[in-house]
Amino acid sequence: MILKTIVIGVIGADVHAVGNKIIEYTLVNSGYNVVNIGVLSSQEDFINAAIETDADLIMVSSLYGHGEIDCRGMREKCIESGIEDILLYVGGNIVVGKQDFDEVKERFNEMGFNRVYPPGTSIDEALEDIKEDLGE
Repeated sequence: MILKTIVIGVIGADVHAVGNKIIEYTLVNSGYNVVNIGVLSSQEDFINAAIETDADLIMVSSLYGHGEIDCRGMREKCIESGIEDILLYVGGNIVVGKQDFDEVKERFNEMGFNRVYPPGTSIDEALEDIKEDLGE
């Protein structure tokens, strides 16, 4: 069986590492090849890691509230880099302040993200989506 590869990391000027490690642990123990680019990561860091490892999915985390700014244009950069079909997930505290999550989700979907998770979502919930999206 060929392991599916998932690139994970924390985007922008965010240094929240604990959740990132929990995500990595869960995904590795679920049988995925995980490439963890860590914290303070740019869009280019995610995309370059995905290209280098022939990844199936990029999972972006953000906890400091600026995910919307940090993620803007990421799908376009994926397209420019030749990985237009890669799955893009994002989750955490991805916007500043209390906003209606349905509206937040719609904005991220319009930016090209396949899955958008609100604050407090368990990685186990995302795991079900991963299995579905990767055809497992």
